[in-house]
Amino acid sequence: MKKSLLKIFAFVVLAAISASTFAKTNPKAATYKTHKVADKSIPLVYFIREITPEALVKVYKATGYKASGKVGVKVSTGESENSNYLRPALIKNLVKDELNATIVECNTAYGGGRSNNIDHMKIARDHGFLDVANGFDLQDAEGYMTLPVKGGVRIKENYVGSHFKNYDTYLILSHFKGHAMAGFGGAIKNLSIGFASGMSCKKSGKLNIHSAGRSVTRWTSCPQNEFLESMAEAAKSVCDYMQGGKGIVCVNVMNRISVDCDCDANPAEPDMHDIGILASLDPVALDQACVDLIYTAKDGGSVIERIESRNGLHTLEHAEKIGFGSRDYRLVEIK
Repeated sequence: MKKSLLKIFAFVVLAAISASTFAKTNPKAATYKTHKVADKSIPLVYFIREITPEALVKVYKATGYKASGKVGVKVSTGESENSNYLRPALIKNLVKDELNATIVECNTAYGGGRSNNIDHMKIARDHGFLDVANGFDLQDAEGYMTLPVKGGVRIKENYVGSHFKNYDTYLILSHFKGHAMAGFGGAIKNLSIGFASGMSCKKSGKLNIHSAGRSVTRWTSCPQNEFLESMAEAAKSVCDYMQGGKGIVCVNVMNRISVDCDCDANPAEPDMHDIGILASLDPVALDQACVDLIYTAKDGGSVIERIESRNGLHTLEHAEKIGFGSRDYRLVEIK
C-alpha cells in the first residue's frame, strides 16, 4: 500500500515538474493592457482563486443572481475520460445541493461518442453527471427549435434543442480552455455551440454556426472570422430569448487549461497553472476577464498562441459590436 502511494505521489510530482518545465513563457505578460476599469456603470466579474466545490458556490452567490423556476445547468460532458471537462465532484454542491438543477446538453456535430442520444447518455452516465443533478436532459433528443438572431450579420436564425424552452433560468457553467477552431472556449462558446442542436436533428445549429449560415445539414467551410462572428450572434440569440439575458448567469472555471477543448478525446496536457473561478451576469465581460488572466500569466504562452492563431479575440470584438455585452469590466476578487 505504501509503495503504491509513493508511486502515485512521485507521478504527481513529476507531472507538475514536467508542466512547469515545458510551459511556454508569455513575453506579453508585463505589457498587456487588460480591460479592467473602475467605471461603476460597467459589468462586474467576480473572481476567486480557490477551485473547490465550496468556492464554486461562493462565487456564484457573489453575483447576487437568484435562479428560479426550473433551472438548467449547461455543461460539457466531455468526450472521454482523458478530456479536461469539469468533474462532477466539483460541481455537485452548486448544481444539486444549491440549485436542485437539471444538467442540460446537446449532441455533437462530429463523430465521437456524443453524436446521438444513446451514446451521449452513456457518456454522461459513465462520467458521473447523472449522479450530481436533479436529472439530465439532452435538449435536442426530440428535435430543434428556432431562435431569431437580432442584429446578426452572419446568421439570421439559431437552432437549439427543442427542450431549451422548458427552463426558466440557466446557469452556464463552462470550463475555460483553448480550442482548436475558436481559439478559446468559455461562456460564449457554451451559449452558442453548446446549446446548438447536433447532427441528430434535421437542422443542426452547430453546422449552421460553423458554416456561418451556409448549411444546416453538412459540414461546410467558411472564413474564420465569419465562424467567430456566428458564435457571438448565436450566443446573443440565446440570451435575448432568456429575458434579454436576465434568465442567465455564467460561471467559468479556469483549471486544467489546455490548448484543446473538452470535445477532444486526447487533448494536449495543460502546461500552465490553474487560475481560479470567475462569474458574471455578462458573458462577454466574463470571457474577456478570463482572456486577460491568460495574457497576464507568465506561463500562458501556449494558450495565447492558440487564441491568436485562430484570431479568437474577434469573437469578443464582434460580440461587443452587436450589443451583446461589454469587454470592459470591474473585477471583484473574493477571498
